[in-house]
Amino acid sequence: MRDYQVSQRRACVLIGVDPKTVRRERPPDHGAIREAMREIAGQRHRFGYRRIGVMLERKGMSMNHKKLYRLYREEGLSVRRRRGRKRARGSRTPVPGALRPGDRWSMDFVADTFGASRKFRILAINDDCCRENLCLAADTSISGARVARELDALVRLHGKPTCIVSDNGTEFTSRAILQWASQNKVEWHYIDPGKPQQNGFIESFNGSLRDELLNEELFDSLADARRKLAIWRYDYNHVRPHSSLGNRTPAQARRTFVQDDSITPDALVQASMPEYSTARLSL
Repeated sequence: MRDYQVSQRRACVLIGVDPKTVRRERPPDHGAIREAMREIAGQRHRFGYRRIGVMLERKGMSMNHKKLYRLYREEGLSVRRRRGRKRARGSRTPVPGALRPGDRWSMDFVADTFGASRKFRILAINDDCCRENLCLAADTSISGARVARELDALVRLHGKPTCIVSDNGTEFTSRAILQWASQNKVEWHYIDPGKPQQNGFIESFNGSLRDELLNEELFDSLADARRKLAIWRYDYNHVRPHSSLGNRTPAQARRTFVQDDSITPDALVQASMPEYSTARLSL
């Protein structure tokens, strides 16, 4: 190429060499600009090439927008589009304590199957103070509007709660739920994503429901599942003792709270401890 002034391709043909073995990549052009772009992108991760171009102009590095975009792409600085949807955050005030029935409700979904592996969902709503299960609604699909209707039915029976705690599921962040909370003036608290322990009362209930019913029974149909859920719910609220309530049932705990306004959940447990220890000693 130097001695005979021929092209690289012609020289490779003459000596029988594949051009790919002798060709070398050109060094990147505009090294100073590329370095400045990487520095800006490292500090401002969400800046696109236009804003980076403005920052470069402030440093005296102005160029054609096509050239700027080419360098931006070659450096691999493209900003990834965030796929996550915008979620409702609910109330930002601290979650009130569940000292009286109706102070705080918690809700969540549980899934199971019936028949030939037909899936259905269960909407569980609990009163965190007396641990009473207020709702076990089972259906193949439960939308946010359906959740709002179930809440309306519970409000007619038990009155409006002070606040409701739930996760960030699509049903709980839907327009229907946001409108319901605004119309009824009920604070809605969403737990942080991936933090189920922030809604520990309903998670404990879900574990009991799955351990005592869902893992023990086979459901022939949706009607069969609803019937067995209703039977288990009655047993849970009126027969099953709860250690967190001093071995009382949720129905007994609710009556105690209604009859005595001064009693607290801790006092309810402590009041039953002497009786329980005396019974053990007598045995």
